[in-house]
Formats: sequence, C-alpha cells, structure tokens
Amino acid sequence: MRTLLIGTLMHAKHMSRSPFEVSLALVIPVVQATMAVHLFRAGQEPHRLLEAAVGAGLMGVWSSVLFGSGGAIQNQRWQGTLEMIIMAPRRPVTVLLPITAATAITGTYAMLATLLWGRLLYGIPLDLARPYAFLAATLACVAGLGMFGLLLASTFVLLRNANALANPLEYPIWLLSGMLVPISVLPSWTVPIAAVLPTTWGARAVREATVGGPVWPSIGICLAIGTGCLLLGAYCLTSFERRARAAATLALS
Repeated sequence: MRTLLIGTLMHAKHMSRSPFEVSLALVIPVVQATMAVHLFRAGQEPHRLLEAAVGAGLMGVWSSVLFGSGGAIQNQRWQGTLEMIIMAPRRPVTVLLPITAATAITGTYAMLATLLWGRLLYGIPLDLARPYAFLAATLACVAGLGMFGLLLASTFVLLRNANALANPLEYPIWLLSGMLVPISVLPSWTVPIAAVLPTTWGARAVREATVGGPVWPSIGICLAIGTGCLLLGAYCLTSFERRARAAATLALS
C-alpha cells in the first residue's frame, strides 16, 4: 500500500510537469463538454444537459487512462528506466499499478472541468440527485478505470507499437459504455461486450447518482470487474516480463 501511494503521487507529479499532458488535460475535456452540450441542445432532450456534461467528463477520464497508462510505459522505455522498474525486487504489478492509478486520478480533472465549464458558460444547474453517491460513484469509476488501465498497460511491456492497439479503443469504449449514448439504442450484439467492461458500470453508477437511481449495485459490479482486470493484468505483466527477459527484448520489444 505504501508503494502504491508513494508511486501514485510521484507519477502524478511527473505528469503535472509535462507541458503536453497539461495542455491535453486543459483543452480536451472542455472541447468534449462543448460538443456534448451543443449536441444535446440540438436534439430532442435538451433537459439532459447535466448528463451530457457528466458523460463528457467520463470520456475525459477514459482518454486519460487509455493514453496515459500506455504512454507512461513507453516513456519509461524511451528513458531507459523500464528495465530498472521491471527488475525492482517487487512484483511488476505493484510497480506499474501506481502509473495507471496516477493517470486515472489526474483524469478526474476532466470531470471537474466539464461540470464547471457547463455551469459557468452554459448555465447548466448542478442539481445532482445524490451528491454523496455521485462522489462515491466517481471514486469507484476512477478506481475501476485504473485497474482496467493496468490490463491495457501490460501490453506495452511486450509490444513496441501497442499504441496502434490502444488508439482505436477510445471511441468504441465511449459508445459501448454508454457515456453519452444510451446502451439501449446500440445493436443487441454489443450488450454482452458492454456488460464485461468496468467503464460501463462506472458510467452507469455516475449517471444514476446524477439523476437518481440504484447507485450501489453498479458501483459493486464496477469494482468487481475492475478487480478481475487487476488480477488478469498482474498475470499478463508477469507472463510478458518473462517472455521479454527470455528473448532479451524488454527495451526493444
């Protein structure tokens, strides 16, 4: 736990020193919130602007986790420190989990930015049906995304061009998780896929806390699936690490 807390704090500070990361964090959530608000205003349900702002915030958190987790691994490889991280006298998951946790935590700025942007510029009232449940749902969603990010980040240990795998995941996960578009309007074959994603249940919990609904079951499922991703990610990290060591390609893979 001490390693997780200190590592998360260190990587969060490291990302806050990156002009590229800071510029993305400042600009993208605001752009997404603006587009979401205008789309809902132009549609048939303009009264759901608060849900649009919340959904745009979740999109920002997911983008931060998706690109930040893999990007952090790639940065360690480029800086020549990935070997030292993997060779640390601890399990790989305890060393790499803080990276994904830091990306998820810094991604919460997207949620705050979209809500404040909607309130100040568009006058959207922040009338959350269950404020305390909203906070709990947001924290659970961030935790679930951080554990899901570890599973995604494990591929970056093995693959040099794992960005090619991560980039196409951004928009499909937005849709399948129901962050802006309800899952009920998607094709039926997408339902089983959405059901196994922690992003789906995290987004549902946040949305239910916004409008009123059974928040805690969705939080429990989000954390349960996230824990499964954590265990699978830990296994993949160990397996990929052994494969890279056997082939002597950890820095080159």
